Amino acid sequence: MVLFRRSLGDILRSRRAELGLTLREVSGAARVSLGYISEIERGQKEASSELLSSLCDALEMPLSDVLREVADAVALEEAALIASAPTPIAPRRTGQVVASAA
Repeated sequence: MVLFRRSLGDILRSRRAELGLTLREVSGAARVSLGYISEIERGQKEASSELLSSLCDALEMPLSDVLREVADAVALEEAALIASAPTPIAPRRTGQVVASAA
């Protein structure tokens, strides 16, 4: 969940910067407290669907685009984690007797 919140915040902050808007301007347009938006951008708070919709409207960005970008960012992180994980060793079967040919 932290990865999702962080990715969402990064995307919202990036869009705000692209538009040259301040937190105060987005706060006023979305009718959400400045502190709460700041915490969302830092990935510290979760945004409800209604709040996210208001932020997207204020940032002139469709909610579907935001969610698509978040999904892509999460997929990249997951792929990186999988690629860096050690290869698992198959578990040994228990209870098998190995017969030797003599």
